[in-house]
Amino acid sequence: LGFSFIAVSVDGELLPQIFVKMLQRDKPIEMQLTSAKCLTSMCRAGAIRTDDPCIVLKTLPCLVRMCSKERLLEERVEGAETLAYLIETDVELQRIASITDHLIAMLADYFKYPSSVSAITDIKRLDHDLKHAHELRQAAFKLYASLGANDEDIRKKIIETENMMDRIVNGLSESSIKVRLAAVRCLHSLSRSVQQLRTSFQDHAVWKPLMKVLQNAPNEILVVASSTLCNLLLEFSPSKEPILESGAIELLCSLTQSENLALRVNGIWALMNMAFQAEQKIKSDILRGLSTEQLFQLLSDSDVNVLMKTLGLLRNLLSTRPHIDHIMSTHGKQIMQAVTLILEGEHNIEVKEQTLCILANIADGTTAKELIMTNDDILQKINFFLSHSNAKLQLAAMFCISNLIWNEEEGSQERQDKLRDMGIVDILHKLSQSSDPNLCDK
Repeated sequence: LGFSFIAVSVDGELLPQIFVKMLQRDKPIEMQLTSAKCLTSMCRAGAIRTDDPCIVLKTLPCLVRMCSKERLLEERVEGAETLAYLIETDVELQRIASITDHLIAMLADYFKYPSSVSAITDIKRLDHDLKHAHELRQAAFKLYASLGANDEDIRKKIIETENMMDRIVNGLSESSIKVRLAAVRCLHSLSRSVQQLRTSFQDHAVWKPLMKVLQNAPNEILVVASSTLCNLLLEFSPSKEPILESGAIELLCSLTQSENLALRVNGIWALMNMAFQAEQKIKSDILRGLSTEQLFQLLSDSDVNVLMKTLGLLRNLLSTRPHIDHIMSTHGKQIMQAVTLILEGEHNIEVKEQTLCILANIADGTTAKELIMTNDDILQKINFFLSHSNAKLQLAAMFCISNLIWNEEEGSQERQDKLRDMGIVDILHKLSQSSDPNLCDK
């Protein structure tokens, strides 16, 4: 649906203007809905701006109207799904929708079908309600997910809606795969909130049904569920401990072997979050679970996202001295090999900077330092990046040097002598005259 389509005119009127006329309340509902869908598609295709009055003042309110109790169940499903698609990527439209006609509360009604059986004498009606109950729940979850995608206040409102967390938790174990997927999407959207991770998510032990969903789910659900798990594994989330105890490391390590790129990224991302400021046992479990072989596999992945997250994981594993020394005493040879490979490879600045930061962490270890000092190849590389044309790489190389030469540390004199012989001091002199204030300072 391109821009040429939008320029089509009928009797001198442009298509969007014709569709807007069809949105009027006196037109048949089917016509209103179809026109709103057309305008939504044009907007998502970039043919109409998201702040165009025909979207903000006409299409969006029409779709919210379709979600009200007065409409037929089918119309409410279509209205909510179309609205979810319209506002999915635009924070301003999400804000407008959230305060239009009490939409957030209106959607809570979507979970009330079928109503109690005794009240329904008409079997046909009950059958109809049951058929649509799944579709209504799916549509409501989708719309809540879109509404809460970016704004903290909207997420808070959604979570405070009657029994919302219970509804999501129930949705995660529904028989309908579509409802399960929509519930996971809604949970993912809400899990972007630090505040909610610490409160509602903890109160409802959301991680339990989520871990269950992750067992043997189809890829479509796995991708969203594992993204949600990444958020639950951030260090400030209280769910981190119980998730670890329920076998998360094993599960995530297996995701890193998936052929599906999004799953590989999520698996390694979640492990990276898990390793941040973690105790040594967790770090060792991660390394054991991944195996050196798999770590190398990830470091040579063709996708730069996987590579960056794997480097992030290594950097988090190699933090705090005792941990650095412990890991390098068991995996030092392989890690130094990987670092060398990446610094020699055809990689972008960010990848090389992250790799030099890992080296700087290794240089901070007490015994781990020696793995750098006895490796002339690596020392030459640090030397090379100190004189690089990119300031980020120069700074990262400088951190390696400064961690190697602290006077208070044993053997510092020998290390300084060796670096002096390599001509590092001359390079540092040159850098102290640099026009970059950061480099100059360091």
